[in-house]
Amino acid sequence: MNKIAALLILGLALSAMAQEPVDRRTPEVIKAENEAAARAEVEREEIINLENEAAHAIQLNNSTFFRRVYSDDFTGTLSHGQPVNKTAFIAAVQSSDVKYDSFNVSDVTIRIYQETAVATCLWSARGTFKGQRFDGGMRVIHVYINGTRGWHVVAGQSTILPPGAQLPL
Repeated sequence: MNKIAALLILGLALSAMAQEPVDRRTPEVIKAENEAAARAEVEREEIINLENEAAHAIQLNNSTFFRRVYSDDFTGTLSHGQPVNKTAFIAAVQSSDVKYDSFNVSDVTIRIYQETAVATCLWSARGTFKGQRFDGGMRVIHVYINGTRGWHVVAGQSTILPPGAQLPL
């Protein structure tokens, strides 16, 4: 009889432990958490849109986007290791040596840390460089800072992918 009582007590104790924990957050806290999550999603979408705009601007050799979104103290490294500032990057975008048939961004991942965001993505392109055909891709990382005028790129790094890498075009 004692064994049955002990098993019954043990079963009730285990059953109580398996129940869902009680949410002790106030409605105000839950509302604030939901609003913060919604803001973070809007910010993620904004940065994804900026990455897409950058790809479109590069395809068109149009520097207007970069003048607006890249910070004056931008620093970066191009795919072959060349360090660039904002002026040098814009010159590279405007180069008449490169003509793009397509320039796409994919595989975008955004991480937001308060007023800083890190975007990683895949850039894939087809076109001609000094009359020679090319088809390739790069892994790219951009660091954004959210200021009074919105998100601005302060740093960037691109790494060229090896020939034969699978690229969506």
